[in-house]
Amino acid sequence: MTAAPGPDARTAAVEAFLARAGWADAARRPLAGDASFRRYLRLSRADGSSAILMDAPPPMEDVRPFVRIAGLLGELGLTAPRILAHAPRSGLVLEEDLGDDTFAALLDRGTDPEALFAAAVDVLVHLRQRVTAADLATLPTFGVPRLAEESALVTDWFLPAWTGRPTPPELRADYVARWTGVLTRAPFGPPTLVLRDYFASNLIWLPQRDGVRRCGLLDFQDAVAGPAAYDLVSLLEDVRRDVPDELGARMYERYLDRAGIADRDGFRHAYAVLGAQRNLRIAGVFTRLHRRDGKAHYLAFMDRVWALVARDLGHPALAPIAEWLDRHVPVAWRTRPPVRGVA
Repeated sequence: MTAAPGPDARTAAVEAFLARAGWADAARRPLAGDASFRRYLRLSRADGSSAILMDAPPPMEDVRPFVRIAGLLGELGLTAPRILAHAPRSGLVLEEDLGDDTFAALLDRGTDPEALFAAAVDVLVHLRQRVTAADLATLPTFGVPRLAEESALVTDWFLPAWTGRPTPPELRADYVARWTGVLTRAPFGPPTLVLRDYFASNLIWLPQRDGVRRCGLLDFQDAVAGPAAYDLVSLLEDVRRDVPDELGARMYERYLDRAGIADRDGFRHAYAVLGAQRNLRIAGVFTRLHRRDGKAHYLAFMDRVWALVARDLGHPALAPIAEWLDRHVPVAWRTRPPVRGVA
């Protein structure tokens, strides 16, 4: 893999890109980052116009999926930032500034969540109804093999953080095999466009726009063709904030009603399986972010992650996973992992 350019070369690339795009003289203010290597700057001109610079240095990041999916979402009648300029080889994108009113920020300020979550649910229904087979053919497949392998982040990162040693290969293989069986039996139904990181921090409220366009989408470069229930799980089982049970139940029913889901038992089965898979994967991801990347603040979410896992494991379809966890991950370990040990 080619090494990333040094800081001086990176600065020069950014300056050259902004000069070509006509934003060289704009004031710059850093914005909050995420779990990736990307960073964001808000650019402000004297005339009051603004834009967002995504700086995603290769080879760690690839901006081409973001640009491509942004265009697709716009074609589907949804709000993604318009791409004003981009330089894929440099990992730079200049995009529309949709503002600061993320759902997370509004909820933190005490905004009534009902309208926000309803709009987010309606976007998922809209996607399910509007995306075509041709659209899905352009996306990576998010099927059983990938879901099962991603589940192994628990064995690769979380479990070693407690045991202090790598997980034995046969134990990892048993875990993945159990997930393969559980996922294969789940009634996922036809695939749809799955945004993957669909939760309050990545949604932005634009009340001046109409219908589903009021819910702006910020983080979608990892979009795939996969199970429809996945993004609903991401929204309602948010590992970063509590979603009240009553609100979650109403939004779950709103989705089923508006999407016309006839097999409600089957959808509940799929929802529970994807919830357990996603939340256990996140337990591994957050451990990796701490141990490999030094981002310890993600450990603050671990208790919520495991509480959601416990809820999902209540579905009988997940008995093989619950049995494996009971045998190898004691209840006392189902929290933030210790600092000691090696991954």
